[in-house]
Amino acid sequence: MYDTIIVGSGAAGLSAAVYAKRAALDFAVIEKEYLGTGQIAESERVDNYLGLYGESGYELGEKFRAHAEALGTTFIEGEVTEIIPENGGYRVVISDGNSFAAKTVVYAAGASHRRLDIKGEAEFSGRGVSYCAVCDGAFYKDKDAAVIGGGDTALGDALYLSKLARKVYLVHRRDTFRANKALQEQVLSKDNIETVLNAVPVEITGEKLVNGLRVNQSGTEKILSVNGVFAAVGTVPDSGVLKGIADMDGNGYIIAGEDCVTSAKGIFAAGDVRTKALRQVITAAADGANSILSVEKYLSENGGQIREN
Repeated sequence: MYDTIIVGSGAAGLSAAVYAKRAALDFAVIEKEYLGTGQIAESERVDNYLGLYGESGYELGEKFRAHAEALGTTFIEGEVTEIIPENGGYRVVISDGNSFAAKTVVYAAGASHRRLDIKGEAEFSGRGVSYCAVCDGAFYKDKDAAVIGGGDTALGDALYLSKLARKVYLVHRRDTFRANKALQEQVLSKDNIETVLNAVPVEITGEKLVNGLRVNQSGTEKILSVNGVFAAVGTVPDSGVLKGIADMDGNGYIIAGEDCVTSAKGIFAAGDVRTKALRQVITAAADGANSILSVEKYLSENGGQIREN
């Protein structure tokens, strides 16, 4: 039986692995994707991680993983399908049917891209509809694209695409953006980015590939002629396996403070999956450290044993 199983290999999970190794805990990291490093890998450039200014997200994620690997972290590939209370601890079941017993669980599975839920989205996914500008932007060199959203991610995606695409429409349902002012200023300075405000996407059109985005702008429908549509409308926490085990807020985020302690004894939520004001790579890494401190405290209070759930 492991002292703890860490679910997720993003910044929170890998940071937890580093601290678990330093604490001499018996642990393993379960990752959904082989050699995964989380959503940070999708970021073209990271300017806000202390000491590593201008690093690409992919390279930063690789450094996180190399750190954990250098310490001898055990990785298990598979998607967690169930977490079952058992004998005062937990049994973590993965997609291939294998399962692992642990005294505690650090749940750092992160969040997934939120879908638009409009006509044509599913039909053209991978054929003009994307959720990662850095991953797919190169396909739209000298073409027209639309980015949907008004936060940091959306504006960052629009800026990235503006280097490749002929024109980028930035579609937002409100009349002002939520993104930080620096990003807004950069977007407004780009000649090939056109903002489409007070506009709600209605339908993604096309034949074999995307050829347009229908929007309702202030009550009037119009079609933007585009080859690609990039959705950047937030994330949904990957918390489903803990439903009924740990308390969550109305959006499905696991309720936990900076100590990562949840309502379920022995389960700790770290990173983007927990309730928090700021979801950034630096706060995810901090959660990883805090979660292991809480794991140590939990085990110490029980003499290294486990409580009845």
